[in-house]
Amino acid sequence: METFDGGKRMKREQEKFLRGLAKQYPTISAAASEIINLQAILSLPKGTEHFITDVHGEYDQFQHIIKNGSGAIRRKIEEEFGPSFRTSEKKALAALIYYPELKMVQVEKVETDMEEWYRITIHRLIRVCRSAASKYTRSKVRKAMPKEFAYIMEELMTGRPDQSDQEAYYNEIIHSVIATKSAPGLIIAFCGLIRRLVVDHLHVVGDIYDRGPYPHLVMDDLMRHHSVDIQWGNHDVVWMGAAAGSAACIANVIRIAAKYGNLNILEDGYGINLVPLAKLAMECYADDPCTGFTVDYRQGDYDERDALLDEKIHKAIAIIQFKLEGHIIKLHPEFDMDDRLLLDKMDLEKGTVMVYGKEYPLRTTCFPTLDPKDPYALTEQEMDVVERLRGAFMNCEKLQRHIRFLYTKGSLYKVYNGNLLYHGCVPLNEDGSFQEVEIYGKKFSGKALYDEIEVYARKGYYAVDPIEKKKGQDILWFIWENKHSPVFGKAKMTTFERYFVEDPVTHQEPKNPYYRLLEREDVVNAILAEFGLCGEECHIINGHIPVEAKAGESPVKCGGKLLIIDGGFSRAYQPKTGIAGYTLIYNSYGLVLAAHKPFESVEKAVMEGTDIHSDTILVQHVNRRKTVADTDNGKAIAETIRDLQDLLDAYRAGLIVEDFGKA
Repeated sequence: METFDGGKRMKREQEKFLRGLAKQYPTISAAASEIINLQAILSLPKGTEHFITDVHGEYDQFQHIIKNGSGAIRRKIEEEFGPSFRTSEKKALAALIYYPELKMVQVEKVETDMEEWYRITIHRLIRVCRSAASKYTRSKVRKAMPKEFAYIMEELMTGRPDQSDQEAYYNEIIHSVIATKSAPGLIIAFCGLIRRLVVDHLHVVGDIYDRGPYPHLVMDDLMRHHSVDIQWGNHDVVWMGAAAGSAACIANVIRIAAKYGNLNILEDGYGINLVPLAKLAMECYADDPCTGFTVDYRQGDYDERDALLDEKIHKAIAIIQFKLEGHIIKLHPEFDMDDRLLLDKMDLEKGTVMVYGKEYPLRTTCFPTLDPKDPYALTEQEMDVVERLRGAFMNCEKLQRHIRFLYTKGSLYKVYNGNLLYHGCVPLNEDGSFQEVEIYGKKFSGKALYDEIEVYARKGYYAVDPIEKKKGQDILWFIWENKHSPVFGKAKMTTFERYFVEDPVTHQEPKNPYYRLLEREDVVNAILAEFGLCGEECHIINGHIPVEAKAGESPVKCGGKLLIIDGGFSRAYQPKTGIAGYTLIYNSYGLVLAAHKPFESVEKAVMEGTDIHSDTILVQHVNRRKTVADTDNGKAIAETIRDLQDLLDAYRAGLIVEDFGKA
């Protein structure tokens, strides 16, 4: 907002804006009070941000890391109590804050004086809560409190039991809480408030879905989270495409669920009816050993009979997938994916397939639904199954609710408080320049490529025009597995070869040059600049490609300017990475990157006070402690202050009249 001289006429637009603002702040005192309040907020410490990526449905570990703030709560307890508490006491208090309901059940079984335990515990929680609340306004803390306990919690947090005038009042509150049997509820409320205050904002840098067994539970938790954003991963995008009605995306989703023994996600988690597909699989592949389609038995209670059926479903949906993808590839030659058309390269009489001009033996020649004259044609039964599945995905209320949340809170990338967040990569040429990619007749690179495909990704779900909607759905599939997709970041997805060709040479999926150029400062700086960032305190925060810590690979690239925080959150990756994922904390003092060991169980965390063991990989301090003024929100607040100052000037110049009736 431009300032103005009271002797001149205000511009029409400025006057209109200020008159609108005057409805919120109808007097000089109201506007001045808000300026004072906002100016004070700018001086508070920056809130803590928590970064997590590649969750892949591992709900227990996800839930625990969210509850403990990647160790932030343990650090807060340590800061508050230090050596005055035994380690076992601090562990027990941490477990209580993470899982208050479960921990209190355990305590009740062994504690002989619950009233005394309640009293001591409430006092300890108040201290931790005060510490966690110290960087926020009282108003923000109050709003975070559950309504039924807000008054009591505020009185306990702001009271002074060390002063004789208040000591009796303070202690009587706690005594009355215990006497009225409200102590468990208050403890649960304090624990929730501590978790809420320790981490101000959560960033999920992609891949919530696939591989693990409970992505739907992860989504439920994210929808309840107080402040979150999501950068879509390729595994999220394929689910988004499936919910939008893309048959090719639906086939991929089901195939991956079958591969990892997680079809119950669809059947039980989302209520998707797979009976028609199972019937097709049993009829067409009854006598087929389904070589190459073995299910990954990662779940201890997985029934062998279920596995035999899932293997047949696995193969049936894979063949349907290759047919459906063939239709998209032929429809869009600009996608440059003719090398992925392999069904028509098979010679079933010879038992071979041509891959990149070389003939390889097939693992199987059993393709009962394949017409050699038209290998990409679906049989009538397959077409019926596809339409039923499409209807089931598009009409699943819970799935649609989750996917709408992904669209509402998510994007392909985000620039936030000086950091650039994306899941995959910025496609580069070998020389480090931005790779041009054709999208429906126009070429894009860098940030413009991200922006363009995100527009179509949203059209794929929301567009009313059927032509635009279909183009959007095809782009969702493009994002999932095209070699030019910034979210996929590989030259090809060799699904067909992994199933049907023994030679591992054909299984290779070369990465985009981006991944070979991450140590070049000029390349990383160019990417940051492309998205409007510069300076030593700016970073790229990346997921997608698991860092093989076991082999000595570091997640810290380019001297700390780029951080890859995918380290094997998914159990399927942990034998390769050697750890169970990285998480990143960005607080007012700087960055803390930690590597986590696998989480054992919630039960063990509650019973024994065990936590995820974490090793600090990087601690990067800022030159000075960050305040709200240094954040994106702080810049918005500063702009509001300028607008309010203009309003004050207008009041004092008599250009706008105060309205005491609204004050």
